[in-house]
Amino acid sequence: MLARLLLRLAGWRLVIVPPPGPKGVLMVYPHTSNWDFPLGVLARSGSGLRIAYVAKDSLFRPPFGMLFRWLGGIPVNRRVSTGFIGQLVRRYAESERLFIAIAPEGTRRHVPQLKSGFYHLAVQAGVPLGLVYIDYGRRELGIGAWLTLSGDAERDLAAIRDFYAGRQGKHPEKAGEIRFGEGRG
Repeated sequence: MLARLLLRLAGWRLVIVPPPGPKGVLMVYPHTSNWDFPLGVLARSGSGLRIAYVAKDSLFRPPFGMLFRWLGGIPVNRRVSTGFIGQLVRRYAESERLFIAIAPEGTRRHVPQLKSGFYHLAVQAGVPLGLVYIDYGRRELGIGAWLTLSGDAERDLAAIRDFYAGRQGKHPEKAGEIRFGEGRG
């Protein structure tokens, strides 16, 4: 497969733990560099899974909007509440196969905590959470594990923190803490 070859030529190792079923939410962490996107596109292609992704709506304007949609992008307006998670939960209910990737930091800058939408989406849709990483230290990326969330945010976040321990983004100082803000879990 071309994507796997390109990653290998660039010195990256692709790891894909197959999903336990036909649907899942994919948490992409850490997200600290613009390079995460092209690497993620190659990893997605190399995974053999058809994966959509959520990104800020401003990316979907000309001149690149059509490209981002063609690559599976789903725009989200983060400036106002639109019931977006509820819309995605309905999409899962109506789909036989659906994988959606979300970077819960919501930005490449440092944030003190994660946005909780990925978590609520997986719990409400009743689908497993895939833990996607791009580890620049090891030059390894992929889907490393799948979790069935309990709905107990603190317990689930502890398992997520354990998985991501030792994995580093291109700019480790920009990685957000794996926790939710008050009242978010």
